Amino acid sequence: MWRYRNPVDVRFGPGVFEALGGVVAGRAYCLVTYDDANGGGVFAELTRRVVALAGAPAVTVCNIGPNPDFAGLAESCRTYASSTRPVEAIVALGGGSVMDAAKVLAAASGDFERVRRHLLTGAGGNDLGRTPIIAVPTTAGTGSEVTSWATVWDTEAMKKYSLSRDTLHPEVALVDPLLTTGLPRAVTISTGLDALSHALESIWNVNANPVSGALAEVAAREVIDALPVLADDLGNEALRTRLARASLFAGLAFSNTRTALAHALSYHLTLHHGVPHGIACSFSLPMVMRAVAGSDPACDAALRRIFGPDLAAGAARLEIFLKKLGISPDATDHGIKAADWSRLIDDALAGERGKNFIGRRESLVAELAA
Repeated sequence: MWRYRNPVDVRFGPGVFEALGGVVAGRAYCLVTYDDANGGGVFAELTRRVVALAGAPAVTVCNIGPNPDFAGLAESCRTYASSTRPVEAIVALGGGSVMDAAKVLAAASGDFERVRRHLLTGAGGNDLGRTPIIAVPTTAGTGSEVTSWATVWDTEAMKKYSLSRDTLHPEVALVDPLLTTGLPRAVTISTGLDALSHALESIWNVNANPVSGALAEVAAREVIDALPVLADDLGNEALRTRLARASLFAGLAFSNTRTALAHALSYHLTLHHGVPHGIACSFSLPMVMRAVAGSDPACDAALRRIFGPDLAAGAARLEIFLKKLGISPDATDHGIKAADWSRLIDDALAGERGKNFIGRRESLVAELAA
């Protein structure tokens, strides 16, 4: 028996952003986005377009930086609470950090302490807010527009938390590939690799099902085919559309499976070494793929449909793919000492995401020794 579920109303295609006014439908909304310092003026223009389509927001939260943490989110909640009108919806315009912040705001209803207490103790989940979210992604990679969780960081304590509630699924996702056309090369690569990691991680996963698998296979093939070409042709709208679709499909896949070992390994790199998330969760994919080969017939079959009949050769091609994009598959190039790598793998396997991994520790150890 298996089950697939995703309640998000997904609308995809170039120009679908123009439907925002009809989706907001006159509700008093909070706009969550980046400020000019983060957006280089791009988000100022996008904000003007939002206002033209949906009217002025009741309040705007724009103090969003990479990897939203307790301190920044507490400030965001205070801004949210300053609205002179009750907020009836949240418009999240941006990348994964904006989506994460919007979900925290939806749950906090202006009081971050409610969310913080839930993250620290697990209590009070049923008392969290459920303000509807309209997700408008401006990157192609996170898939957060179709998931029900947010990554929250406590940088002071050097910890990472996941805020996860079914009520945090966005009401609507407007996925417009044209909103990604101005992304610089580094962000395009990093977010594209995040999508690839989501796809592959949902395949070598104890929670995989036929629907998530089908979505993941399409997503992985699209990223592998299109991302290297897009990296050298950033204005290509057809390629941007392919990457946006791949990111969406990967998001729909891991919205049911969650991620696994590569993501579990990534959090240490991001928190302690400042490695961008998309790089941190993808550089280890060839190693993980070699280690998982032979662990599960369905997983092997899916990987063969992506990489061909020889999985060892497929893992080697995946390494070449990463290197062509400027990403080393060697952990030591990302700040990890060789002596620490085995311990970090053990820690990752013991964590919530690592437990989703379908492979065995012995295979990983053998891969490390190779």
